[in-house]
Amino acid sequence: MDSIYFTEEHQLFRKSLKDFLQKEVVPHIEKWEATGAIERFIWKKFGEMGFFGIRYPEVYGGLNLDLFYTVIFLEELQKIKSAGFAAAMWAHSYLAMTHLNAEGDERIKQDYLAPSISGDKIGALCITEPFGGSDVAAMRTTAVKKGDKYIINGSKTFITNGVYGDYYVVAAKTSPELGNKGISMFLVDSNLKGVSAVKLDKLGWRASDTAEIAFDNVEISVENLMGEEGKGFPYIMQHFALERLIMAINGHARAEYAIDYTIEYMSQREAFGKTINKFQALRHKLVEHATDVEHCKVFNYAAIARLDKGEYVVKEATMAKLKSTQVADETIYSCLQMLGGYGYMEEYPLARLFRDSRLGPIGGGTSEILKEILSKMIIDKQNYEPAVK
Repeated sequence: MDSIYFTEEHQLFRKSLKDFLQKEVVPHIEKWEATGAIERFIWKKFGEMGFFGIRYPEVYGGLNLDLFYTVIFLEELQKIKSAGFAAAMWAHSYLAMTHLNAEGDERIKQDYLAPSISGDKIGALCITEPFGGSDVAAMRTTAVKKGDKYIINGSKTFITNGVYGDYYVVAAKTSPELGNKGISMFLVDSNLKGVSAVKLDKLGWRASDTAEIAFDNVEISVENLMGEEGKGFPYIMQHFALERLIMAINGHARAEYAIDYTIEYMSQREAFGKTINKFQALRHKLVEHATDVEHCKVFNYAAIARLDKGEYVVKEATMAKLKSTQVADETIYSCLQMLGGYGYMEEYPLARLFRDSRLGPIGGGTSEILKEILSKMIIDKQNYEPAVK
């Protein structure tokens, strides 16, 4: 597959990224996992290396590269023992910044997208609400227009980068009576009066900050409306294919990391006079997982290649996220078991991987929601078209 999707330039980029992560990130991972706070300096270093600008226009400091550079970025971030750190990086670059680039006007791009690419500003995407979950259309946050301002009231939850972010891309209802046709997108600075964020205590993803955010009569300029009023729901839907593929790639990458680590461990651990990689039960179980992961990887790469050509791959992205996150959970569960008691110890990576991986089938659309979306497409023959062309 490397010869199909990855050029020599891609491979050089992968090596450069690996070296950067080992030198600049890995030495700090345990501290960030313990404190739940990623220090600002690393964001600036990512920006200086161009990692936040991989898929964005050169005019704003980006590199305008194909999506397989993004694949490399995501895969290598999953292999440094902190899915929380990885989440903070890709949520900034591929959730918040995607909306800035797609719906932001020139002022927003100059004032927010460019500094986000350089690592000077950190962004968060605010869609999920305490009572809505995966039901985006049920959101209660409102934005009422008064003269040259919007007044925002409501709350969001499970927001990555919500505590330490500099700005939020917020979905709110401008016309609540219209349901999902009344949602709009706004840019909100996190330091505005009436904005408050409370850090949530999570099972995994410990290095990333995840927040519940409240908006209490927050005033923003009408200029901070992103795109057209009432088009928020189509904008959100438009970007779901990429988000689901990101989650799918994360899944196959962390499963690969678990398998590689487990193979190395099994080659050194001895029991009953031989290394445990000679026991058939363990060998066969591991290759079953390796086969499943490879299937996911091939499918994910094919879907990314189609998305990179501009095709609308909502079905394939949904399938990829559903299957890859499930396979990752099952693989990591088994790998932990193969380490025996050591798998349960915090000093070994499988314990953290086990916790971090569990968010895969939940975040970015639960597996149950994805199955219903696929049921409508496959069984009910519902045809989804691009929301914004």
